[in-house]
Amino acid sequence: MPKCFFDTNILVYQLDKKDSVKRQKCRTLFKKVAGSGEAVISTQVLQEYYVTTTGKLKLDPIVIKNIIHSFQNMEIVCIGSDLIDAAIDTSIQNKLSFWDSLIITAAESANCEILYSEDLNDGQIIKNLKIVNPLKEKKEDMV
Repeated sequence: MPKCFFDTNILVYQLDKKDSVKRQKCRTLFKKVAGSGEAVISTQVLQEYYVTTTGKLKLDPIVIKNIIHSFQNMEIVCIGSDLIDAAIDTSIQNKLSFWDSLIITAAESANCEILYSEDLNDGQIIKNLKIVNPLKEKKEDMV
């Protein structure tokens, strides 16, 4: 299995009780990739995860802190000034938001082949990184 980077939204949906279909899809995907040892996130994802789950989902901060500790078994890309500089270039070159570009740059720095995200265009390839929206309804899902 190739190395796969997880954007924050895919991790957050695992705890979102409002949409059981998204929650189950994200849980299944994450369990499969994390179980293979090929899951990657960044310090940006950890920060966004904490803020979103405790703010928007109103979950207990101590519970979320414990979940974040469980993510430490994965590869975590530390965001530094070099990645910020590269993200600015990616943002300009691809006309993307800085935050999305920072996710892409972090994934690229870890040599990931796939970026799981709901925020970018499914199937798009940026910097040899394939964007996959695991929540997008595929034609075969509609049958």
